Amino acid sequence: MNNKDGMQKRMLLMTLIVFVFFVAYEFLVLKPQQEAKQQEKIKQEQTVKNQAPVAMTTDAAPVANNTVTTQAPSVNLSPKSVVSTIKTQKSLYEIDNLGRIAQVTLLESKYTDKDSKQIKLFALDQLRPLEVRFSDASINEEAFKVNVIANASAIDATQTKQQLVLTQQLSNLLVTKTITFYPDSHYDVTVKTSTPQTFFMTTGFRPNVLVDMYADHGALLKLNDGSLTTFLDEKMDKTESVTGVKFASAFDRYYTTVLYNFDKSMSVTVMKDEKNDPQMFIHGNTDLTLSGYAGPKEHILLKSLNPELVDVIEYGFFTFIAKPMFIFLQFLQGYIGNWGWTIVALTILIKLILFPLSYKGMVSMQKLKDLAPKIKDIQAKYKDDKQKQSTHMMELYKKNGANPMGGCLPLILQIPVFFSIYRVLLNSIELKGAPWILWIHDLAMMDPYYVLPLLMGASMFLQQKLTPNTLQDEMQKKIFQFLPVIFTFFFLWFPAGLTLYWVVNNIFTIGQQVYINSIFDKQKAIKK
Repeated sequence: MNNKDGMQKRMLLMTLIVFVFFVAYEFLVLKPQQEAKQQEKIKQEQTVKNQAPVAMTTDAAPVANNTVTTQAPSVNLSPKSVVSTIKTQKSLYEIDNLGRIAQVTLLESKYTDKDSKQIKLFALDQLRPLEVRFSDASINEEAFKVNVIANASAIDATQTKQQLVLTQQLSNLLVTKTITFYPDSHYDVTVKTSTPQTFFMTTGFRPNVLVDMYADHGALLKLNDGSLTTFLDEKMDKTESVTGVKFASAFDRYYTTVLYNFDKSMSVTVMKDEKNDPQMFIHGNTDLTLSGYAGPKEHILLKSLNPELVDVIEYGFFTFIAKPMFIFLQFLQGYIGNWGWTIVALTILIKLILFPLSYKGMVSMQKLKDLAPKIKDIQAKYKDDKQKQSTHMMELYKKNGANPMGGCLPLILQIPVFFSIYRVLLNSIELKGAPWILWIHDLAMMDPYYVLPLLMGASMFLQQKLTPNTLQDEMQKKIFQFLPVIFTFFFLWFPAGLTLYWVVNNIFTIGQQVYINSIFDKQKAIKK
Protein backbone atom coordinates (compact mmCIF):
# COMPACT_ATOMS: atom_id res chain seq x y z
CA MET A 1 0.00 0.00 0.00
CA ASN A 2 1.26 3.48 -0.83
CA ASN A 3 2.49 5.33 2.25
CA LYS A 4 0.47 8.49 1.52
CA ASP A 5 -2.66 6.46 0.77
CA GLY A 6 -2.22 4.63 4.05
CA MET A 7 -1.61 7.90 5.88
CA GLN A 8 -4.85 9.33 4.49
CA LYS A 9 -6.81 6.36 5.74
CA ARG A 10 -5.20 6.49 9.15
CA MET A 11 -5.82 10.22 9.53
CA LEU A 12 -9.45 9.90 8.44
CA LEU A 13 -10.01 6.97 10.77
CA MET A 14 -8.24 8.78 13.60
CA THR A 15 -10.44 11.85 13.10
CA LEU A 16 -13.62 9.81 13.34
CA ILE A 17 -12.39 7.83 16.33
CA VAL A 18 -11.46 11.04 18.17
CA PHE A 19 -14.90 12.49 17.48
CA VAL A 20 -16.69 9.33 18.59
CA PHE A 21 -14.61 9.17 21.76
CA PHE A 22 -15.23 12.87 22.49
CA VAL A 23 -18.99 12.50 22.15
CA ALA A 24 -19.16 9.19 24.00
CA TYR A 25 -17.10 10.44 26.92
CA GLU A 26 -19.07 13.69 27.17
CA PHE A 27 -22.52 12.13 27.24
CA LEU A 28 -22.07 8.53 28.37
CA VAL A 29 -19.41 9.03 31.07
CA LEU A 30 -19.28 12.65 32.25
CA LYS A 31 -23.00 13.34 32.28
CA PRO A 32 -24.08 10.23 34.28
CA GLN A 33 -21.19 10.76 36.72
CA GLN A 34 -22.08 14.40 37.22
CA GLU A 35 -25.76 13.68 37.79
CA ALA A 36 -25.05 10.82 40.19
CA LYS A 37 -22.62 12.93 42.21
CA GLN A 38 -25.02 15.84 42.40
CA GLN A 39 -27.82 13.54 43.59
CA GLU A 40 -25.48 12.18 46.23
CA LYS A 41 -24.63 15.71 47.39
CA ILE A 42 -28.30 16.47 47.94
CA LYS A 43 -29.12 13.22 49.74
CA GLN A 44 -26.12 13.22 52.03
CA GLU A 45 -25.84 15.58 54.98
CA GLN A 46 -22.87 17.74 54.22
CA THR A 47 -20.78 19.66 56.69
CA VAL A 48 -19.19 22.95 55.74
CA LYS A 49 -16.34 24.15 57.90
CA ASN A 50 -15.93 27.85 58.51
CA GLN A 51 -12.21 27.86 58.01
CA ALA A 52 -10.84 31.26 57.05
CA PRO A 53 -8.30 31.29 54.22
CA VAL A 54 -4.71 32.43 54.63
CA ALA A 55 -4.59 36.20 55.00
CA MET A 56 -2.33 37.99 52.54
CA THR A 57 -0.38 41.21 52.82
CA THR A 58 -0.28 43.74 50.03
CA ASP A 59 2.72 42.04 48.44
CA ALA A 60 0.86 38.71 48.43
CA ALA A 61 3.07 37.13 51.09
CA PRO A 62 1.10 34.80 53.39
CA VAL A 63 0.98 35.57 57.08
CA ALA A 64 -0.22 33.59 60.05
CA ASN A 65 -3.21 31.43 59.30
CA ASN A 66 -5.89 31.74 61.94
CA THR A 67 -8.06 28.74 61.24
CA VAL A 68 -11.47 28.02 62.67
CA THR A 69 -13.03 24.61 62.62
CA THR A 70 -16.47 25.57 63.87
CA GLN A 71 -19.07 23.60 61.99
CA ALA A 72 -21.35 25.79 59.90
CA PRO A 73 -25.07 25.72 60.55
CA SER A 74 -27.10 24.06 57.82
CA VAL A 75 -29.12 26.31 55.55
CA ASN A 76 -32.76 26.08 56.50
CA LEU A 77 -35.05 28.28 54.45
CA SER A 78 -37.72 28.56 57.12
CA PRO A 79 -39.43 31.92 57.73
CA LYS A 80 -37.25 32.33 60.83
CA SER A 81 -33.95 32.01 58.94
CA VAL A 82 -34.89 34.24 55.99
CA VAL A 83 -34.60 37.83 57.16
CA SER A 84 -35.30 39.52 53.82
CA THR A 85 -36.56 38.74 50.31
CA ILE A 86 -35.74 40.94 47.32
CA LYS A 87 -37.68 40.70 44.07
CA THR A 88 -36.13 41.93 40.82
CA GLN A 89 -37.46 41.64 37.29
CA LYS A 90 -35.71 38.32 36.80
CA SER A 91 -35.08 36.77 40.22
CA LEU A 92 -36.14 36.42 43.81
CA TYR A 93 -33.26 36.72 46.29
CA GLU A 94 -33.56 35.34 49.84
CA ILE A 95 -31.15 36.60 52.50
CA ASP A 96 -30.66 34.41 55.57
CA ASN A 97 -29.98 35.25 59.21
CA LEU A 98 -26.19 35.32 58.63
CA GLY A 99 -26.45 37.85 55.80
CA ARG A 100 -25.83 35.32 53.02
CA ILE A 101 -27.75 34.81 49.80
CA ALA A 102 -29.58 31.68 50.86
CA GLN A 103 -31.44 31.12 47.60
CA VAL A 104 -32.04 32.64 44.17
CA THR A 105 -35.21 31.66 42.33
CA LEU A 106 -35.38 32.48 38.62
CA LEU A 107 -38.75 34.06 37.82
CA GLU A 108 -38.80 34.01 34.01
CA SER A 109 -41.16 31.37 32.61
CA LYS A 110 -38.50 29.61 30.54
CA TYR A 111 -36.43 28.79 33.61
CA THR A 112 -38.34 25.77 34.86
CA ASP A 113 -37.09 22.31 35.82
CA LYS A 114 -38.37 18.93 34.68
CA ASP A 115 -41.21 19.21 37.22
CA SER A 116 -42.28 22.58 35.75
CA LYS A 117 -41.15 24.43 38.88
CA GLN A 118 -39.12 27.63 38.76
CA ILE A 119 -35.40 26.87 38.92
CA LYS A 120 -33.59 27.48 42.20
CA LEU A 121 -29.85 27.93 41.89
CA PHE A 122 -28.60 26.39 45.12
CA ALA A 123 -28.92 23.06 46.90
CA LEU A 124 -30.21 23.00 50.47
CA ASP A 125 -26.82 22.72 52.11
CA GLN A 126 -23.90 24.39 50.36
CA LEU A 127 -21.57 27.36 50.73
CA ARG A 128 -23.65 30.51 50.16
CA PRO A 129 -22.72 33.73 48.30
CA LEU A 130 -21.73 36.73 50.45
CA GLU A 131 -20.79 34.60 53.46
CA VAL A 132 -18.15 36.48 55.48
CA ARG A 133 -15.35 34.79 57.43
CA PHE A 134 -12.78 36.43 59.69
CA SER A 135 -9.10 35.66 60.21
CA ASP A 136 -9.55 36.20 63.94
CA ALA A 137 -10.77 32.83 65.24
CA SER A 138 -12.87 34.18 68.09
CA ILE A 139 -14.61 36.79 65.93
CA ASN A 140 -15.23 34.21 63.22
CA GLU A 141 -16.79 31.79 65.68
CA GLU A 142 -19.08 34.43 67.12
CA ALA A 143 -20.10 35.72 63.68
CA PHE A 144 -21.64 32.34 62.89
CA LYS A 145 -23.77 32.47 66.04
CA VAL A 146 -25.14 36.02 65.96
CA ASN A 147 -28.00 36.87 63.61
CA VAL A 148 -27.97 39.93 61.39
CA ILE A 149 -30.66 42.60 61.57
CA ALA A 150 -32.18 43.74 58.25
CA ASN A 151 -33.64 47.16 57.63
CA ALA A 152 -36.44 45.60 55.53
CA SER A 153 -38.00 42.14 55.36
CA ALA A 154 -39.32 42.53 51.80
CA ILE A 155 -37.96 44.72 49.02
CA ASP A 156 -39.32 45.35 45.52
CA ALA A 157 -36.48 46.15 43.11
CA THR A 158 -38.40 45.40 39.92
CA GLN A 159 -38.51 49.05 38.80
CA THR A 160 -35.67 50.88 40.54
CA LYS A 161 -32.61 49.94 42.53
CA GLN A 162 -33.23 49.31 46.24
CA GLN A 163 -30.89 49.08 49.21
CA LEU A 164 -30.77 46.44 51.94
CA VAL A 165 -28.71 47.14 55.06
CA LEU A 166 -27.68 44.22 57.29
CA THR A 167 -26.04 44.85 60.64
CA GLN A 168 -24.43 42.28 62.92
CA GLN A 169 -23.46 43.39 66.41
CA LEU A 170 -20.73 41.18 67.85
CA SER A 171 -19.15 41.57 71.29
CA ASN A 172 -16.46 44.02 70.21
CA LEU A 173 -17.24 44.57 66.55
CA LEU A 174 -20.05 45.94 64.37
CA VAL A 175 -20.29 44.45 60.89
CA THR A 176 -22.37 46.33 58.31
CA LYS A 177 -23.23 44.79 54.95
CA THR A 178 -25.01 47.06 52.45
CA ILE A 179 -26.44 45.45 49.30
CA THR A 180 -27.97 47.47 46.48
CA PHE A 181 -30.17 45.37 44.18
CA TYR A 182 -30.95 46.40 40.60
CA PRO A 183 -33.95 45.44 38.40
CA ASP A 184 -31.72 43.34 36.09
CA SER A 185 -30.78 41.19 39.14
CA HIS A 186 -27.17 42.29 39.65
CA TYR A 187 -26.15 43.95 42.90
CA ASP A 188 -23.45 46.01 44.62
CA VAL A 189 -22.24 44.95 48.05
CA THR A 190 -20.13 46.76 50.65
CA VAL A 191 -18.89 45.17 53.88
CA LYS A 192 -17.50 47.41 56.64
CA THR A 193 -16.19 46.63 60.10
CA SER A 194 -16.15 49.14 62.97
CA THR A 195 -12.51 48.32 63.74
CA PRO A 196 -9.77 47.15 61.36
CA GLN A 197 -10.24 43.44 60.65
CA THR A 198 -9.06 41.03 57.98
CA PHE A 199 -12.00 39.13 56.53
CA PHE A 200 -13.04 37.20 53.44
CA MET A 201 -16.24 37.11 51.39
CA THR A 202 -17.16 34.20 49.14
CA THR A 203 -18.91 33.80 45.81
CA GLY A 204 -20.48 30.69 47.31
CA PHE A 205 -20.43 27.25 45.79
CA ARG A 206 -21.49 27.10 42.14
CA PRO A 207 -25.19 26.90 41.14
CA ASN A 208 -26.48 23.37 41.48
CA VAL A 209 -29.10 22.93 38.76
CA LEU A 210 -29.32 19.19 38.12
CA VAL A 211 -31.46 19.39 35.01
CA ASP A 212 -28.67 21.25 33.21
CA MET A 213 -25.64 19.21 34.31
CA TYR A 214 -24.00 18.57 30.93
CA ALA A 215 -20.63 20.26 30.96
CA ASP A 216 -17.72 21.44 33.10
CA HIS A 217 -18.39 23.16 36.40
CA GLY A 218 -16.26 24.75 39.06
CA ALA A 219 -14.58 28.13 39.55
CA LEU A 220 -13.24 30.65 37.05
CA LEU A 221 -10.98 33.67 37.64
CA LYS A 222 -10.18 36.42 35.15
CA LEU A 223 -6.88 38.20 35.81
CA ASN A 224 -5.69 41.70 35.00
CA ASP A 225 -3.71 40.42 32.01
CA GLY A 226 -6.91 39.00 30.48
CA SER A 227 -6.05 35.36 31.13
CA LEU A 228 -8.57 32.92 32.58
CA THR A 229 -7.83 30.37 35.30
CA THR A 230 -10.24 27.49 35.87
CA PHE A 231 -10.55 25.21 38.91
CA LEU A 232 -12.81 22.24 38.17
CA ASP A 233 -14.89 20.34 40.70
CA GLU A 234 -13.19 17.36 42.35
CA LYS A 235 -9.80 18.50 40.98
CA MET A 236 -8.61 20.80 43.79
CA ASP A 237 -5.60 19.33 45.58
CA LYS A 238 -4.33 22.39 47.47
CA THR A 239 -5.21 25.92 48.47
CA GLU A 240 -4.15 28.58 45.97
CA SER A 241 -4.01 32.35 46.37
CA VAL A 242 -4.29 34.57 43.31
CA THR A 243 -3.81 38.35 43.06
CA GLY A 244 -4.81 40.78 40.32
CA VAL A 245 -8.26 39.24 39.82
CA LYS A 246 -11.03 41.05 37.95
CA PHE A 247 -13.85 38.60 38.55
CA ALA A 248 -14.44 35.33 40.37
CA SER A 249 -17.17 33.09 38.98
CA ALA A 250 -18.55 29.83 40.37
CA PHE A 251 -20.33 28.20 37.46
CA ASP A 252 -22.13 25.23 35.98
CA ARG A 253 -23.25 24.76 32.38
CA TYR A 254 -25.81 27.57 32.27
CA TYR A 255 -25.60 29.51 35.55
CA THR A 256 -23.11 31.46 37.62
CA THR A 257 -22.64 33.31 40.87
CA VAL A 258 -19.97 35.92 40.27
CA LEU A 259 -18.31 38.73 42.21
CA TYR A 260 -16.32 41.37 40.35
CA ASN A 261 -14.50 44.67 40.58
CA PHE A 262 -13.02 46.13 37.40
CA ASP A 263 -11.79 49.32 39.06
CA LYS A 264 -9.71 47.73 41.80
CA SER A 265 -8.35 44.22 41.36
CA MET A 266 -9.07 41.56 43.97
CA SER A 267 -7.02 39.01 45.88
CA VAL A 268 -8.70 35.60 45.93
CA THR A 269 -7.96 32.41 47.82
CA VAL A 270 -9.32 29.19 46.30
CA MET A 271 -9.75 26.40 48.87
CA LYS A 272 -10.89 22.83 48.43
CA ASP A 273 -13.84 21.45 50.36
CA GLU A 274 -14.31 17.86 51.53
CA LYS A 275 -15.23 16.83 47.97
CA ASN A 276 -12.14 18.55 46.49
CA ASP A 277 -14.43 21.15 44.91
CA PRO A 278 -13.21 24.77 44.72
CA GLN A 279 -14.43 27.46 47.13
CA MET A 280 -13.40 31.06 46.45
CA PHE A 281 -12.84 33.75 49.09
CA ILE A 282 -12.13 37.39 48.27
CA HIS A 283 -9.85 39.22 50.69
CA GLY A 284 -11.09 42.31 52.50
CA ASN A 285 -9.70 44.60 55.17
CA THR A 286 -12.13 46.81 57.12
CA ASP A 287 -13.90 47.91 53.93
CA LEU A 288 -14.67 45.80 50.84
CA THR A 289 -16.82 46.90 47.89
CA LEU A 290 -17.74 44.55 45.04
CA SER A 291 -20.47 43.97 42.48
CA GLY A 292 -22.16 40.62 42.00
CA TYR A 293 -24.67 38.60 40.02
CA ALA A 294 -26.31 35.21 40.44
CA GLY A 295 -28.28 33.75 37.56
CA PRO A 296 -28.15 32.52 33.97
CA LYS A 297 -25.11 33.30 31.84
CA GLU A 298 -27.01 35.44 29.34
CA HIS A 299 -24.62 37.12 26.93
CA ILE A 300 -26.61 40.35 26.53
CA LEU A 301 -27.08 40.82 30.28
CA LEU A 302 -23.45 40.11 31.15
CA LYS A 303 -22.24 42.45 28.43
CA SER A 304 -24.54 45.20 29.71
CA LEU A 305 -23.01 44.89 33.19
CA ASN A 306 -19.47 44.97 31.79
CA PRO A 307 -18.17 43.68 28.42
CA GLU A 308 -15.45 41.71 30.22
CA LEU A 309 -18.06 39.68 32.07
CA VAL A 310 -18.94 37.77 28.90
CA ASP A 311 -15.80 35.73 29.65
CA VAL A 312 -17.89 34.07 32.35
CA ILE A 313 -19.23 32.08 29.37
CA GLU A 314 -16.41 29.69 28.56
CA TYR A 315 -16.40 27.58 25.38
CA GLY A 316 -13.30 25.47 25.92
CA PHE A 317 -10.23 25.11 23.71
CA PHE A 318 -11.78 26.76 20.64
CA THR A 319 -13.19 29.78 22.51
CA PHE A 320 -11.42 32.13 20.09
CA ILE A 321 -13.63 30.72 17.30
CA ALA A 322 -16.75 30.02 19.36
CA LYS A 323 -17.10 33.50 20.86
CA PRO A 324 -17.42 35.43 17.55
CA MET A 325 -19.56 32.60 16.22
CA PHE A 326 -22.05 33.07 19.06
CA ILE A 327 -22.10 36.84 18.51
CA PHE A 328 -22.93 36.21 14.85
CA LEU A 329 -25.58 33.66 15.86
CA GLN A 330 -27.14 36.24 18.16
CA PHE A 331 -27.02 38.82 15.38
CA LEU A 332 -28.92 36.49 13.05
CA GLN A 333 -31.47 35.70 15.73
CA GLY A 334 -32.19 39.42 16.08
CA TYR A 335 -33.48 39.40 12.50
CA ILE A 336 -34.96 35.91 12.29
CA GLY A 337 -36.60 35.84 15.72
CA ASN A 338 -36.56 32.05 16.12
CA TRP A 339 -33.49 30.28 17.51
CA GLY A 340 -34.23 27.08 15.56
CA TRP A 341 -34.34 28.81 12.20
CA THR A 342 -31.32 30.84 13.26
CA ILE A 343 -29.37 27.60 13.71
CA VAL A 344 -30.53 26.47 10.27
CA ALA A 345 -29.41 29.78 8.72
CA LEU A 346 -26.04 29.69 10.51
CA THR A 347 -25.42 26.12 9.35
CA ILE A 348 -26.13 26.99 5.72
CA LEU A 349 -23.91 30.09 5.87
CA ILE A 350 -21.04 28.08 7.37
CA LYS A 351 -21.43 25.41 4.71
CA LEU A 352 -21.30 28.08 2.00
CA ILE A 353 -18.18 29.65 3.53
CA LEU A 354 -16.47 26.27 3.84
CA PHE A 355 -17.66 25.07 0.41
CA PRO A 356 -14.30 25.70 -1.30
CA LEU A 357 -12.63 23.38 1.22
CA SER A 358 -15.44 20.85 0.98
CA TYR A 359 -15.35 21.02 -2.82
CA LYS A 360 -11.63 20.25 -2.96
CA GLY A 361 -12.08 17.34 -0.59
CA MET A 362 -15.03 15.91 -2.51
CA VAL A 363 -13.30 16.27 -5.88
CA SER A 364 -10.18 14.58 -4.52
CA MET A 365 -12.18 11.69 -3.09
CA GLN A 366 -14.08 11.29 -6.37
CA LYS A 367 -10.80 11.09 -8.29
CA LEU A 368 -9.44 8.52 -5.86
CA LYS A 369 -12.63 6.49 -6.24
CA ASP A 370 -12.22 6.45 -10.03
CA LEU A 371 -8.59 5.39 -9.62
CA ALA A 372 -9.43 2.67 -7.06
CA PRO A 373 -9.40 -0.24 -9.58
CA LYS A 374 -6.01 0.86 -10.96
CA ILE A 375 -4.64 1.35 -7.44
CA LYS A 376 -5.77 -2.14 -6.53
CA ASP A 377 -4.08 -3.57 -9.61
CA ILE A 378 -0.79 -1.83 -8.76
CA GLN A 379 -0.97 -3.09 -5.17
CA ALA A 380 -1.55 -6.65 -6.38
CA LYS A 381 1.11 -6.47 -9.10
CA TYR A 382 3.84 -5.09 -6.83
CA LYS A 383 2.76 -6.58 -3.51
CA ASP A 384 6.27 -7.87 -2.86
CA ASP A 385 8.04 -4.64 -3.87
CA LYS A 386 6.78 -1.68 -1.81
CA GLN A 387 9.19 0.74 -3.45
CA LYS A 388 7.93 0.02 -6.98
CA GLN A 389 4.38 0.03 -5.70
CA SER A 390 4.86 3.47 -4.22
CA THR A 391 6.57 4.81 -7.34
CA HIS A 392 3.83 3.60 -9.73
CA MET A 393 1.07 4.91 -7.49
CA MET A 394 2.70 8.33 -7.30
CA GLU A 395 2.93 8.38 -11.08
CA LEU A 396 -0.75 7.44 -11.27
CA TYR A 397 -1.73 10.23 -8.87
CA LYS A 398 0.39 12.77 -10.73
CA LYS A 399 -0.95 11.75 -14.13
CA ASN A 400 -4.59 12.08 -13.02
CA GLY A 401 -4.16 15.13 -10.79
CA ALA A 402 -5.20 13.24 -7.65
CA ASN A 403 -3.96 13.93 -4.12
CA PRO A 404 -4.21 11.05 -1.62
CA MET A 405 -4.34 13.60 1.22
CA GLY A 406 -6.80 15.89 -0.55
CA GLY A 407 -9.91 14.26 0.87
CA CYS A 408 -8.73 14.14 4.48
CA LEU A 409 -7.05 17.51 4.97
CA PRO A 410 -10.15 19.66 4.25
CA LEU A 411 -12.08 17.56 6.76
CA ILE A 412 -9.42 18.09 9.44
CA LEU A 413 -9.41 21.85 8.81
CA GLN A 414 -13.18 21.95 9.46
CA ILE A 415 -13.00 20.13 12.80
CA PRO A 416 -12.30 23.29 14.90
CA VAL A 417 -15.40 24.89 13.37
CA PHE A 418 -17.56 21.91 14.30
CA PHE A 419 -16.30 21.73 17.88
CA SER A 420 -16.80 25.48 18.24
CA ILE A 421 -20.42 25.18 17.11
CA TYR A 422 -20.79 22.21 19.43
CA ARG A 423 -19.68 24.27 22.45
CA VAL A 424 -21.74 27.30 21.41
CA LEU A 425 -24.96 25.34 21.06
CA LEU A 426 -24.24 23.31 24.19
CA ASN A 427 -23.42 26.27 26.46
CA SER A 428 -25.84 28.92 25.21
CA ILE A 429 -28.48 29.58 27.86
CA GLU A 430 -30.33 31.55 25.18
CA LEU A 431 -31.55 28.22 23.78
CA LYS A 432 -33.12 27.33 27.13
CA GLY A 433 -36.89 27.26 26.64
CA ALA A 434 -36.53 28.44 23.02
CA PRO A 435 -38.94 26.58 20.69
CA TRP A 436 -38.39 25.74 17.04
CA ILE A 437 -41.40 24.12 15.37
CA LEU A 438 -44.12 21.61 16.25
CA TRP A 439 -42.78 19.20 18.88
CA ILE A 440 -39.50 21.02 19.64
CA HIS A 441 -40.37 23.32 22.55
CA ASP A 442 -36.90 23.62 24.08
CA LEU A 443 -33.76 23.56 21.91
CA ALA A 444 -31.60 23.07 24.99
CA MET A 445 -33.25 19.73 25.77
CA MET A 446 -33.20 16.45 23.86
CA ASP A 447 -35.82 15.77 21.19
CA PRO A 448 -38.63 14.09 23.18
CA TYR A 449 -39.69 11.92 20.22
CA TYR A 450 -36.20 11.26 18.79
CA VAL A 451 -37.22 12.58 15.36
CA LEU A 452 -34.13 14.73 14.84
CA PRO A 453 -31.65 12.00 15.92
CA LEU A 454 -33.29 9.52 13.53
CA LEU A 455 -33.21 12.08 10.72
CA MET A 456 -29.55 12.67 11.53
CA GLY A 457 -28.82 8.95 11.26
CA ALA A 458 -30.76 8.56 8.02
CA SER A 459 -29.10 11.60 6.43
CA MET A 460 -25.67 10.38 7.54
CA PHE A 461 -26.39 6.97 5.96
CA LEU A 462 -27.46 8.60 2.68
CA GLN A 463 -24.45 10.90 2.75
CA GLN A 464 -22.21 7.88 3.22
CA LYS A 465 -23.76 6.15 0.21
CA LEU A 466 -23.23 9.18 -2.01
CA THR A 467 -19.67 9.91 -0.85
CA PRO A 468 -16.89 8.09 -2.73
CA ASN A 469 -15.31 5.43 -0.54
CA THR A 470 -11.58 5.21 -1.15
CA LEU A 471 -10.92 2.65 1.58
CA GLN A 472 -9.54 -0.67 0.41
CA ASP A 473 -9.49 -2.46 3.75
CA GLU A 474 -12.72 -4.42 4.31
CA MET A 475 -12.63 -3.99 8.10
CA GLN A 476 -12.37 -0.22 7.77
CA LYS A 477 -15.27 -0.26 5.32
CA LYS A 478 -17.45 -2.12 7.80
CA ILE A 479 -16.55 0.29 10.60
CA PHE A 480 -17.48 3.28 8.44
CA GLN A 481 -20.76 1.64 7.38
CA PHE A 482 -21.71 1.19 11.03
CA LEU A 483 -20.98 4.81 12.00
CA PRO A 484 -24.52 6.14 11.26
CA VAL A 485 -25.91 3.71 13.82
CA ILE A 486 -23.32 4.72 16.43
CA PHE A 487 -23.88 8.44 15.86
CA THR A 488 -27.66 8.04 16.00
CA PHE A 489 -27.31 6.37 19.39
CA PHE A 490 -25.15 9.24 20.71
CA PHE A 491 -27.45 11.94 19.36
CA LEU A 492 -30.52 10.51 21.09
CA TRP A 493 -29.50 12.49 24.21
CA PHE A 494 -28.03 15.54 22.50
CA PRO A 495 -29.78 18.92 22.90
CA ALA A 496 -32.24 19.40 20.05
CA GLY A 497 -30.45 22.58 18.90
CA LEU A 498 -27.17 20.72 18.38
CA THR A 499 -28.91 17.79 16.65
CA LEU A 500 -30.74 20.25 14.38
CA TYR A 501 -27.40 21.73 13.33
CA TRP A 502 -26.05 18.29 12.45
CA VAL A 503 -29.17 17.30 10.47
CA VAL A 504 -29.08 20.51 8.39
CA ASN A 505 -25.32 20.10 7.94
CA ASN A 506 -25.82 16.55 6.62
CA ILE A 507 -28.64 17.56 4.25
CA PHE A 508 -26.60 20.42 2.84
CA THR A 509 -23.56 18.14 2.46
CA ILE A 510 -25.73 15.65 0.58
CA GLY A 511 -26.74 18.44 -1.80
CA GLN A 512 -23.10 19.40 -2.34
CA GLN A 513 -22.13 15.78 -2.96
CA VAL A 514 -24.95 15.28 -5.48
CA TYR A 515 -23.74 18.40 -7.28
CA ILE A 516 -20.12 17.17 -7.38
CA ASN A 517 -21.20 13.70 -8.52
CA SER A 518 -23.27 15.19 -11.36
CA ILE A 519 -20.24 17.18 -12.58
CA PHE A 520 -18.10 14.02 -12.69
CA ASP A 521 -20.87 12.09 -14.45
CA LYS A 522 -21.06 14.77 -17.15
CA GLN A 523 -17.27 14.75 -17.56
CA LYS A 524 -17.31 10.97 -17.94
CA ALA A 525 -20.07 11.20 -20.54
CA ILE A 526 -18.09 13.80 -22.53
CA LYS A 527 -14.96 11.62 -22.45
CA LYS A 528 -16.91 8.62 -23.72
